Amino acid sequence: MLNMDFQQRLVIDTEKMKWLPSPASGVWRKPLERQAKEAGHTTSIVRYAAGSSFAPHPHPMGEEIFVIDGVFSDETGDFGPGTYIRNPPGSQHAPFSKQGCTLFVKLNQFLPQDSQQIRTDTNQTPWLTGIGGLRVMPLHEFGHQHTALVKWPAGERFQPHRHWGGEEILVLSGQFQDEFGQYSTGTWLRSPHLSEHFPFVEQETVILVKTGHLPQQDN
Repeated sequence: MLNMDFQQRLVIDTEKMKWLPSPASGVWRKPLERQAKEAGHTTSIVRYAAGSSFAPHPHPMGEEIFVIDGVFSDETGDFGPGTYIRNPPGSQHAPFSKQGCTLFVKLNQFLPQDSQQIRTDTNQTPWLTGIGGLRVMPLHEFGHQHTALVKWPAGERFQPHRHWGGEEILVLSGQFQDEFGQYSTGTWLRSPHLSEHFPFVEQETVILVKTGHLPQQDN
């Protein structure tokens, strides 16, 4: 197991991690949390070399993907940078990439009833007005779980807040900050249920945020 204590706050600079080989030639991974070697709850950065593919495989408890760069493909289509993908529990596919791509991937973390398939090009999706100067792009909601992109204008400071059900952030551009540190592009943060912080930025920053999905044990 890797980083499966959900009461632990994690900050991982994925840019400093080494790529590890997957079972498929040309497909490389940076594991962030993992229940078992090739099964169970998993979160990773995944890179497909140009012309690489992965064997057809099922998603017993779903798959969630954000395309960071390049073009990711499967039998349902071709998906460029900024595409958000959800493959529900029980689905399967045979993914590949003709030109290569980098992905943020979460496996086997869906609630059983969360059966919606999603293909969203965030480059073609409007931003909504958030609190203060924030712009928000909701990507998925089910029960208490929410996934969204959040764009922070330079100099923005958010209100101190508590994370019911935890919070997970991938910094896509810029530099995210709070009272605990500074987090550059490519940093992955996981904060446990009922954790608190006071976030802000000095430069324009875009983050991928997931909330309400971690075990809800009182800290």
